[in-house]
Amino acid sequence: MRNATLHAGLLEFTADSSMQLTAETARGVEIPFEIVETDGSRGRVPLYCYRPLTGSFIRERLGVLSALPSHTAVSRALAELEGAETYLRRRGEQRIPSAARERADAVLRCFLARVFEERSEFGLDDARFAAAYDELEHALYDGRCVTTVIAPLLGIGLDPGTRELPLGEGLSLVPGDAIADAPAEAVWGTGTGDPRTEQPYVLLVLRTSHERAAHPPISQARGRFRRVLTAIRLFERGGYALGPMLWSRADAGSWRPVAFGATGRPRFVTLIPVAQEDELRAFCNLIARRIPSGGEVAWALSRYELGCDRIVPFESLTDHLLALRALLEPEGPASGRLAQRLAVICAPPEHRAALAERVAHAISLERAVIAGLAPAGPGADGLVDELAEHLRTLLRDVLCGHLDVDLRAVADGLLQDAVAGVG
Repeated sequence: MRNATLHAGLLEFTADSSMQLTAETARGVEIPFEIVETDGSRGRVPLYCYRPLTGSFIRERLGVLSALPSHTAVSRALAELEGAETYLRRRGEQRIPSAARERADAVLRCFLARVFEERSEFGLDDARFAAAYDELEHALYDGRCVTTVIAPLLGIGLDPGTRELPLGEGLSLVPGDAIADAPAEAVWGTGTGDPRTEQPYVLLVLRTSHERAAHPPISQARGRFRRVLTAIRLFERGGYALGPMLWSRADAGSWRPVAFGATGRPRFVTLIPVAQEDELRAFCNLIARRIPSGGEVAWALSRYELGCDRIVPFESLTDHLLALRALLEPEGPASGRLAQRLAVICAPPEHRAALAERVAHAISLERAVIAGLAPAGPGADGLVDELAEHLRTLLRDVLCGHLDVDLRAVADGLLQDAVAGVG
């Protein structure tokens, strides 16, 4: 088995379809038949038998089957794989859909027809399913291999009932203990590895199909894992990081470790409930499309992430101030406009003066960071966290399109309205 996720998804969908089709026949829906002539004994008298047209019966109920809860995930997984066209042609399909999701649904229809071929009952037969899956996997991966790359994503947790959260294009979040043979260091870090005393890490998992002679997609995995980390940092307040190592393997081979590097300071675990999974998936895909390649927003996002990567929180103050100046104070720090501009965007009118004062205090602490000194008074780390949260909110809203890219103009417009007594 080269793709355990696809196998599990197809098994669940086939089991659900089995129950649905059984319910259809139980309420009196008839399966169409055709009469097939066969040779009689010693070729003398022709015999006739009825053959159920299971494929036609399934085709007519695609709308019902596509509404099953298990359909969405397996259809999405198939849409991301190459080789679907090969499978459909081997199954005798004359028309191959051009859209990936339509092609995936055609594969599901043909797969179910193969599992229940020439049967008038729809109980799930393990041997038939195994044969149909083997046929599908050979078509999908003929001459190719599946490389899996994993890395711990620290600071995040999934609902106990979630065994995989697909993010798209072969990428997903998976509880570490859901991959039975994953390296202990990836699942438990340097802890005891005892599930009674600690929770397994959530793993970022990338599965890609490629020619066997090609290099494993380590560089691709690094870039995509890093983009997911960026999206999660923008999605929800918290401390997130990727583990210092990632592991890869081809098909069911041995795991090979690869150095990744430090990427931050996880603090507490932020749980992603089931109700928020679709929102997170959509947000990760949105951020992947909208991260700019240049300009002030790209530079500010880079500085924000550098701040998140600092091991000592107080040392991230300069990173976050530099990012805010790029967005809100293009005239330079000598203008002294950062505090008011940030406050007018991020605080309601009655709280703007207080926020501006706290920002000004944070700016005054920057000299201590540059000099390598400890903060002079209590509450400095909390002030740095507050500044980072305002920066996170601004970057998220700009990338999502809720705020104009020219934040300086937005702030000055709000300040003018405040002076004129508007709003």
